[in-house]
Amino acid sequence: MAPMIPLALAGRSVLITGAGRGIGAAIARELAHEGCDVALVDLGAFDDAERLAGELRAFGRKAVALRADVSDFAAAETAVTEAVATLGRLDGLVCNAGVARDRVSWKMTEAEWDQVIDVNLKGSFSFCRAVAPVFRAQHSGRIVTIASINGLRGKFGQSNYSASKAGVIGLTKTLARELGPSGVNVNCVAPGIVRTEMTASLPADAVAKAVGESALGTIGEPEDVAALVAFLLSDRARYITGEVIKVDGGQYI
Repeated sequence: MAPMIPLALAGRSVLITGAGRGIGAAIARELAHEGCDVALVDLGAFDDAERLAGELRAFGRKAVALRADVSDFAAAETAVTEAVATLGRLDGLVCNAGVARDRVSWKMTEAEWDQVIDVNLKGSFSFCRAVAPVFRAQHSGRIVTIASINGLRGKFGQSNYSASKAGVIGLTKTLARELGPSGVNVNCVAPGIVRTEMTASLPADAVAKAVGESALGTIGEPEDVAALVAFLLSDRARYITGEVIKVDGGQYI
């Protein structure tokens, strides 16, 4: 029997967008536990990202908080350059930054549509675009995007959010084809209902309905998503690319 391939993430460096809170913060802690150095990109929760970076440095890892508007191409390029300069290298990217502005389509404003598409979809593309030259030059790298099961199935009142996450899925598959010849794996994680600041703002009956949809009948935790992201960034996932993997307790089925 062949030996199990370890995660072997120690000594690697990963940039995470939307890293100040929720799923992004859980991913940062999980990767630090596995021995990674991390760059934490955030804007609205930048103070949280700075506190988390301090926590991870105290844990013995290199960690830096970077303020950036993910939808700004120049800001993404600057953040990647700063991450490489501070951490010494860059081996992985996690595109986690996201917002929701829910409203039925006939009442949705242009600003609500634009903000969600800019952060969730354009923000993912801007950082993938910025790291592509780095990963292609070193002929290695891992990219994990964070979508949603609502990007696969749609959701009442979430035309902007569902469209943005469906776009992230299409982006992931395209980048997997474009970057695969350079030794870069690109995969997508699609969570269901997860306990975060975003879902905490939802009406209790909406959360209960989502939990009731799941086969396991429970809400997910950010750590559930973080564990899969760490796997996809590791050598255990070396032959997986272009995939969309749900972490939803059976909510989609």
